[in-house]
Amino acid sequence: MTSKLIIIIGSISGAISVVLGAFGAHALKDSLSATGRLETYETAVKYQMYHSLAMILLGILMIHFQHRFLNYASYSFLIGVIIFSGSLYVLCATGITKLGAVTPIGGVFLIAAWILLAIGIYKTA
Repeated sequence: MTSKLIIIIGSISGAISVVLGAFGAHALKDSLSATGRLETYETAVKYQMYHSLAMILLGILMIHFQHRFLNYASYSFLIGVIIFSGSLYVLCATGITKLGAVTPIGGVFLIAAWILLAIGIYKTA
């Protein structure tokens, strides 16, 4: 993935997290509270925003440092956000609790992305 593309993806993901956060805080707050899923929804939004910012930072770093591990990190961040936050959003919207089993897979991708980022920077310096 190019540095420009990862910055664009991170920016769009950040915008989506703001929209979903606002939607959850206003339109969905009562129903999420009633089902006990408000905290789960907030976790999805927070993790999406944190990792959107990480993708933007990674894209900026990729302008100055080139290593395949940084590219792997970009894919891992993207896949992790989609699986981790996405599964929590769908869980909150549908109540399908089996989706909670998928969420840790996204978490593993996010952890891997941070490790790949560290390795990639280490190998370029």
